[in-house]
Amino acid sequence: MATLPGKLTQSYVHGVSATPLIGDTIGAHFDQMAERFADRDALVVRQQNIRWRYGELKAKVDALAAGLLALGLTPGDRVGIWSPNNTEWAITQFATAKAGLILVNINPAYRLSELDYALNKVGCKALVTADSFKSSDYVGMLRELAPEIDRSAPGKLQSQRLPDLTTLIRIGDGDKRGFLRFDDVLGMGGERHRAQLAELAPKLQFDDPINIQFTSGTTGAPKGATLTHHNILNNGYFIGAAMRLTDRDRVCIPVPLYHCFGMVLGNLACITHGAAMVYPSEGFDPLTTLEAVEAERCTALYGVPTMFIAELGHPQFKRFDLSSLRTGIMAGSPCPVEVMKRCVAEMNMREVTIAYGMTETSPVSTQTSCDDPLERRVATVGRVHPHVEIKIVDADGRIVPPGTAGEFCTRGYSVMLGYWNDAERTAEAIDRAGWMHTGDLATIDADGYCNIVGRIKDMVIRGGENVYPREIEEFLFRHPKVEAVQVVGLPDLKYGEELCAWIKLKPGATATAEDIQGFCKGQIAHYKIPRYIKFVDAFPMTVTGKVQKFMMREAMVKELGLSEQKTA
Repeated sequence: MATLPGKLTQSYVHGVSATPLIGDTIGAHFDQMAERFADRDALVVRQQNIRWRYGELKAKVDALAAGLLALGLTPGDRVGIWSPNNTEWAITQFATAKAGLILVNINPAYRLSELDYALNKVGCKALVTADSFKSSDYVGMLRELAPEIDRSAPGKLQSQRLPDLTTLIRIGDGDKRGFLRFDDVLGMGGERHRAQLAELAPKLQFDDPINIQFTSGTTGAPKGATLTHHNILNNGYFIGAAMRLTDRDRVCIPVPLYHCFGMVLGNLACITHGAAMVYPSEGFDPLTTLEAVEAERCTALYGVPTMFIAELGHPQFKRFDLSSLRTGIMAGSPCPVEVMKRCVAEMNMREVTIAYGMTETSPVSTQTSCDDPLERRVATVGRVHPHVEIKIVDADGRIVPPGTAGEFCTRGYSVMLGYWNDAERTAEAIDRAGWMHTGDLATIDADGYCNIVGRIKDMVIRGGENVYPREIEEFLFRHPKVEAVQVVGLPDLKYGEELCAWIKLKPGATATAEDIQGFCKGQIAHYKIPRYIKFVDAFPMTVTGKVQKFMMREAMVKELGLSEQKTA
């Protein structure tokens, strides 16, 4: 990890490191690692019964890259991928990078209007798609958007609604009119295309855009964060370095590949250290994840807090041998301290790390290290990553003293090029000095450890008092009957806002709102005690496991018949 020059006098840190940034493209670096670790396990996909070594994975990647060139795709073209976790996702990630194509990650949960928007926003020329996933019929949705598919030759689509999209590549067996089969594309590249690939390699630059990931807020259309080879290859490397990954490690990746967590913290952290990527299933399932860790003797496990909570709470949890685990990453949303402690104690993840970041910053800006004391690893998001700068600023943009809350800003190699074809929103996010404004409230202590207090938009102001929902959530986690909790602010005519807690109780437990409020009294300030308590079985979630608090707020406003009007 980066080093810091003594105690801080202001909330600014720079990740000084003796380890240089990687100056390669993803394709060039992948080739080097595949040659070095040719006989090491690279990819294990349990639901497809796939187990490939690095040499075998490279052969598949090269075949697809040549096939994509044979289809007439050229560097800079956008290639979408709309699929759950599988072998084809991994191959496509590395093959597009080798061919200089920009991979566009499409959320597996997207429906018609979202798919329409994403494909047209960035002008995807080709799309790699699964047949279906859970309740989503991908092929059916594509036919609804582009009925011309059924009368088009594969690779020759001309659609009125999707004018840029010409090539559809389908994962799976059987033929579908208008679609090329993924396995057929693997065989399309001849010697000419492989020679073209070799000629192309030295021409590609590591600052070229190589990936577009859509980020969504509570309002407005999704934004296409545009990332380079340099952004995500280096971030993957330093993430893996913080966990001390080597070619002996086996990383269980139950998080979605379409998200930075899967494709950067997962795939790129592995290939930059020669570790094995293990996919337990298409989508997250606590049982298949635990089975994969035991069967594959995984040394690292990834997940957002809700995933670890589900694994720890699974009825069969105690029957699994998790002794192979050493490390892993919990990230994606604030990590409850009690959950972290249980992962260390009950899952053998003695070197588990916490990572914090956002898609626009490749994504990780801070991470705990294996050397950090347990109290630091369970109560902070670590220190600044190598070659990255961080500052915490007040509402006027001034750097605040250590320990003072303000907006988390970051600068360095990891900051995206911008939002695709959206200069206005890019300028709102990245200021003239190159600082990415995250919208997160954070503190940095005198030793450089960062703590995320909440989102600026999530902060609740009750009767003039600033209340950070995460603080209340952490406190309520101490209740012996509480398995998970989320806190939001609701409009209130008298105080402006009041707190509302959604609580999921542990299996078999019962409690009342009065029990929860009584637990708070005398322990936290009266204005921090939630006025409203709702017991739930689940929270509204994104596919990446992030809780959608705006949906909770909307549901409660409607349920309670509250007025959005606030007092001055």
